[in-house]
Amino acid sequence: MHPCSWLEQTAEHPHPPFDWTAVTDAAVQAPRPARLAPELAAWRNAVLVIFALSGFVFANWAARIPNVRDILGASTQQMGLLIVGGAIGSILGLIASSHIIARLGATGTIRWFLTLAAVGLVAAGAVAEFAPNYWALFAALMVCGAGNAVLDVSMNLSGAANERKVGRTLMPLFHAAFSIGTILGAGLGALTEKLDVPVGAHLITTGAFAIAAGLYTVRFLQPAEEPSTRAEGDEPHGWRSRLEPWRDPRILLIGLIILGMAFTEGTANDWLGLAMVDGYDFSNAGGAAAFAVFVTAMTAGRLCGGMVLDRFGRVPVLAGSAGMAIVGLLLVIIGPNAVMAIIGIVLWGLGASLGFPVGMSAAADDPERATANVAAVATIGYVAFLIGPPLLGLLGDQMGLRSAFIVVLVLVAVALLASPAARKPGHPAGEAAPRES
Repeated sequence: MHPCSWLEQTAEHPHPPFDWTAVTDAAVQAPRPARLAPELAAWRNAVLVIFALSGFVFANWAARIPNVRDILGASTQQMGLLIVGGAIGSILGLIASSHIIARLGATGTIRWFLTLAAVGLVAAGAVAEFAPNYWALFAALMVCGAGNAVLDVSMNLSGAANERKVGRTLMPLFHAAFSIGTILGAGLGALTEKLDVPVGAHLITTGAFAIAAGLYTVRFLQPAEEPSTRAEGDEPHGWRSRLEPWRDPRILLIGLIILGMAFTEGTANDWLGLAMVDGYDFSNAGGAAAFAVFVTAMTAGRLCGGMVLDRFGRVPVLAGSAGMAIVGLLLVIIGPNAVMAIIGIVLWGLGASLGFPVGMSAAADDPERATANVAAVATIGYVAFLIGPPLLGLLGDQMGLRSAFIVVLVLVAVALLASPAARKPGHPAGEAAPRES
């Protein structure tokens, strides 16, 4: 109704009668959203907790990296090679993930590999505290990385299945839960660093908590596998069917999106704290706090991600996110002071927030091939965690970590160019469905 029409009616009838009965009757008769079934709500909440635990486990380790460097007396290059232990474990886990999930199911895989990731964290804390040894810590991080990688694929599958059952956009929310877990982990890490809590006491306690919480929560999950897939036997059985995504150009391009955005996120996870300590003279606690700012910005982006994606569509959102990440990285690299660097960290976190969840959602568009597709794109993305740490460590020794971040800009540009591959089937322009006015 045009506003002028209302004014004209008001002029003719200064005190028009208002039918409140009609309004209340219409409200009563209006369709209400169906109440979510309790078992689906419990499943959704359990997935949220699992995502949060995954982020919590990793962030507690990431926040104590500067302290571990001091314990080992390691150089930046040596720390890069140490961190690659987790990346190698991740790659091995991802290669095997689709086969493990086919055998154990998504729920069973979550149970076992969340526990494995937490055991790796406990081992890392014990080695760093009681018997500092470079290669023993390398092995502990491999275990943690392998557990987290297989957990990553299985929890994304469970989340995608729950999203389909519920009929609402939930994947950004699940990844926001991961970010909330990283905020809690980074905050706890900064606090323990500030209070001089020993690394061993911190990481061992954290790992034990994650094991107990995971074993309790997994009871509320439901099977993520599609019954039709099981009947056909395509996905659960055979190496050939699970390797098909590697011949699919769309899946490979989605993998490039995740490669660039995972590298962007992973660089902050591994190196942001040290970059702020070495490049802006932050204390170790200040470096951990800077990492907490990054994950807080990521969480904000993911909490709002569902609304933004529904309004604008995947492709425009990915392009905008990549641009924001580039601006943020430039501020961190060439920022004249710590204030500008913190602003850059916020933009970097917002820009990196949606790349991984949007890529995972795009890979899971076909529920019949979701397990193999998600495993494939996750494997491509996690290559960033294998190549990134030693590469940035080597460059950081030569030119400083801030300058080494230029490599990240290149990969974000690659993700930007590949973003059209994430468009939803049936939406050729990559836009959200038009709304009625």
